[in-house]
Amino acid sequence: MWALIAYYLRFCRLQRKLTGDLMGEILGCSKSTVSRLETGALQLTPEQAAILDRAWDTGGIFGFLVWYATLGHDPDWFRQYVDLECRASVIKTWQVDLVPGLLQTPDYARTCLTAGNVKDVEEALDKRLSRQAILDEADAPMLWFLISETLLELPCGGPEVMRAQLAHILELSHRPNVGVRVVPKSVGAHPGLDGPFMLMTLAEPHMEVAYVEAPGGGRLASSAAEVASYALRYDQIGQHALPEMLSRDLIRKIMEAMQ
Repeated sequence: MWALIAYYLRFCRLQRKLTGDLMGEILGCSKSTVSRLETGALQLTPEQAAILDRAWDTGGIFGFLVWYATLGHDPDWFRQYVDLECRASVIKTWQVDLVPGLLQTPDYARTCLTAGNVKDVEEALDKRLSRQAILDEADAPMLWFLISETLLELPCGGPEVMRAQLAHILELSHRPNVGVRVVPKSVGAHPGLDGPFMLMTLAEPHMEVAYVEAPGGGRLASSAAEVASYALRYDQIGQHALPEMLSRDLIRKIMEAMQ
């Protein structure tokens, strides 16, 4: 569906003899953004679809296409996610099962990929670790992580690998642009039990998106209403999280107790 939208978007632009610049004026974005929309590197938002439907009097076709596309899982979701991750100014992550990819050590990541029956573990590992380059960029994004205590206790790769992983999280948590807070088991049921998700704020084009993971795929949520619902859920989960200092103390306690 997303590939169809990208194709039809370009078809309609050319049919109307519009340049990328003129198309950008209609959507309120740059020519490069238009190009990314037409190649499928970026997904058309419901708001952009509504603008095109009004400007071109399409009968609402773009709105319908985007609505149907967002109903299902996108098999190419991770490529889309990584592309946005590289350009985000703020990334907020809630993770309940595994240490977030940007915080993973090579040994921990290798263990997770192996357990996930990935065909080429080393290739997948290189791709995962290469994403962490954004941590050291001059204009590195703000990275906020909410993580469940339960994932810290799971000895992926054995105690030695897990202790090194926890130490790595502690080290990164002291960076000025990285925040790590833990939701302790003692809070019981909370809004984050439905599963992990990520929120990203982009400067160009200015937009907020959410990514929801699922086995074998994932889904981009870009409508203002849906993104707002995930932002609210993130804040609700944060209400149950420990402050940064106490989170570090808990991580350190788990690390020292791991045999």
